[in-house]
Parts: sequence; C-alpha cells; structure tokens
Amino acid sequence: MVTEKLNKSVITSDGILHILSSIDLIIKSGESIAIVGESGSGKSTLISLLAGLDTPTSGSISLNGKSLTAMNEDGRAAMRNQLIGFVFQSFQLLQGLTALENVMLPLELSGDKNANASATALLDRVGLSHRLSHTPQKLSGGEQQRVALARAFVTRPSILFADEPTGNLDSKTGAYIIDLLFELNQENNTTLILVTHDQTLAARCQRIIKLDAGRIVAVTSNEKA
Repeated sequence: MVTEKLNKSVITSDGILHILSSIDLIIKSGESIAIVGESGSGKSTLISLLAGLDTPTSGSISLNGKSLTAMNEDGRAAMRNQLIGFVFQSFQLLQGLTALENVMLPLELSGDKNANASATALLDRVGLSHRLSHTPQKLSGGEQQRVALARAFVTRPSILFADEPTGNLDSKTGAYIIDLLFELNQENNTTLILVTHDQTLAARCQRIIKLDAGRIVAVTSNEKA
C-alpha cells in the first residue's frame, strides 16, 4: 500500500479544517504498523482513508497496484470485500446473530459454500468452540472481541485494519487479544494496520507511525517486532 501527498480537509463554520496533511507512506505486504498520536491527531481519519471507507481531499492511495482514489464507491466496496478485514473497539457484532452466524456472514455474502465449516474452525482457533450458539449479549467483552477477530480473519484478508482493538478490554484480556491478533497475522501473513493508544500493542508492531495535528512527525522501527 502506498500513499502520496494524502490530504483530508473539511469545511466548518470557522473555515477549512485540515485533518491530514501530506501523508506519504509505503506499507509492505505482511508488515505490522501501529498508528499512534493524541486524540484529534487524525489517526481514525487516516485508517478510514487507507481502508477506502472515506475519500481524501487530494493525494493518492494505491493498493496492490490499483488506485483506490480513482475508484467509485462500488469499486472501493469490491476491493474491501476482496482484500480487507476490520476489527473495531466497539466490536460491531450483529446482536441478533449468534457467534457462529456473525463469523459466517462475510463468507455467506461472498457465496462461500463452506462458510459454516470455516467459521466453526476459526472460532475453535480463538477458543470459542463452546460459544458458537451464543449471541453477543451473552458473551463477555473479550469473547466478543474474539468473535470480531474471527470474523475479520475468516475471509483471509490481505490487510487487517484494527481501530483500538483493546480499548474496551481489561489489561489481561487485552494482552490475550494482542497475542491472538499477532498469531493470526503470522499464520496468514496479513498486513496489520492498527490505531492504538496501547503502548504494549504498538511495541509489538514492526513500525510505529506517530501523528500530530494531521502530520507524520515520527516513524520508529521496532527491531524485535
């Protein structure tokens, strides 16, 4: 994934607000990246642009040699379905579906006839084989995040975006989720792009990109990551 001179601005009652300015990034396949910075620094906006959920004011984003910024919404949606997985702080599970049904859903939408078997296997992988028929309301926060991880990885995405994946979890559960996230990442050679305030999580990534006022102010490599 490559971005060049990426900018995002919005018009407010006080004038133009520059959210991101001149973001240049090269993210290699299989790399793990942590995006850090204070609240309001532009982290969530950047991840939305990289995932094709939002469009920049100017600049370009390319993924697998294809320009995301040149695509219309249908094109970006198709790219997301083919290549991208998401994990959110708020889990975003469908409350009326069981754990198994939540994980099966992206496979069913793509017409995968092995959706049940694949989802069951991945839920077993994250330690939830005994919770397949439980709806989110009957699961703890950590269990819901494990379901969300299984749903994100079940399509074997090339890139996984995670926005504060441990933000709503206690430290012990958060540590378990971090371990699981990187185990699945290594097994699938998935590119990880994480927004986090969690220093432990950031330290596990190969690079840390720090934003301040919408600009990249530091890039740190973790040799042990």
